Amino acid sequence: MPIGTIESLDHDARGIARLDGKTIFVEGALPGETVEYASFRQKPSYEIARALRILEHSPARVTPSCPHFGICGGCSMQHLDPAAQVAAKQRLLENNLWHLARIRAEQLYAPIHGPAWGYRYRARLSVHYAIARGEALVGFHEKKSSHVADMRQCRILPPHLSALLLPLRKLVGELSIRERLPQIEIAVGGQITALVLRILKPLVGSDEARLRAFADRHGVLIYLQAQGPASARRFHPPAGPGLSYALPDFQIEHPFSPTEFTQVNHAVNRVLVRRAMALLNPRPGERIADMFCGLGNFTLPIARSGADVVGIEGNAELVRRASANAAANGLANLATYQTANLFQATPASISALGRFDKMLLDPPREGAVELIKALGDDGPRRLVYISCNPSTLARDAGILVKQRHYRLRGAGVVNMFPHTSHVESIALFERVTGDMIASQPDIASPRMGAE
Repeated sequence: MPIGTIESLDHDARGIARLDGKTIFVEGALPGETVEYASFRQKPSYEIARALRILEHSPARVTPSCPHFGICGGCSMQHLDPAAQVAAKQRLLENNLWHLARIRAEQLYAPIHGPAWGYRYRARLSVHYAIARGEALVGFHEKKSSHVADMRQCRILPPHLSALLLPLRKLVGELSIRERLPQIEIAVGGQITALVLRILKPLVGSDEARLRAFADRHGVLIYLQAQGPASARRFHPPAGPGLSYALPDFQIEHPFSPTEFTQVNHAVNRVLVRRAMALLNPRPGERIADMFCGLGNFTLPIARSGADVVGIEGNAELVRRASANAAANGLANLATYQTANLFQATPASISALGRFDKMLLDPPREGAVELIKALGDDGPRRLVYISCNPSTLARDAGILVKQRHYRLRGAGVVNMFPHTSHVESIALFERVTGDMIASQPDIASPRMGAE
């Protein structure tokens, strides 16, 4: 069997080795390790392989905490020390900026991270009733499979949710629609935990009684979803507290429904919002845009600073809900919202929004390329970019620096999803004007600051 030395990790947490001009992606291998591997996919320029034997171990290798690691597809990095995970993600961000856009951040921000376990306050669990076994499975999919993993615990879920996995399996197995219930979405708020059952067939009376008893016994709020996410309706208890999360640094309480997008990691989100506000530095009298604003996770903290902020979002229902959140927090006079498709942004559509002193962007994985291209010469002087995909951030950063005359003042990772290969990040851009354009630092300079 071939032997290779692992240089780094790729975006799927696979070790990268080089052999005879080919790149070898080795599952289960860590940087600095020498491994014996077997390839299961071979292409002219690369191979994908599995580590068979670790000949020289990385000092950062640890024993996975979860007994389901390697089978369940929810985590890919439990064999790597949590601090080393953060460092690997930082390197991946730097590599994307350099290899895809040929730019480097002038400063590397200290990584944002929080608890390594019990952090996932939102999750979508798959459900499968195994007729041959006579029992239901509730959990994440198996690695590289559509099968539901036989999970009995999950350490990335809060303990009270992990403890619900086996009771949920029993509940589903007792329902008349057990073969027509493919998904349970979970959402944890400050006062209540909600379970959204995706039902493809109406419940019968005995089903409803079992769900009510389950909700009462475990202190959860059950929703039923018969069609798309907007069809989710509160079932039991019919009255009482709803879902919300707090941003105590800004005296903000965000109500949300269980199928609406919110950050999965509440602790890290609080630090991320704090960092974003420090970089954006909103001031009274400034006009600021929050692009892809959702429910206003960043919009309302900007408004709390005294700045006038316009939240832009493509979903009209989210805009309505965000406006209600602003009013509930006493910020309707500073935070306004508009509906616009930012994936189809043009210079004319962005100009029609008016001039902004500063801008915050929090796009989905596709990034914000059309919006970036649409910025004019009078674009915001400061731009904070929250990214959940380092490759699209690098693409957009290249356009901002090379075509829109911005400097990449700093960037750093946000470990929103410990033990997974998911990389979130935050970057600060500042516009260069007039004679300063000619005197910009060489964007290909290898020098990088450190925080």
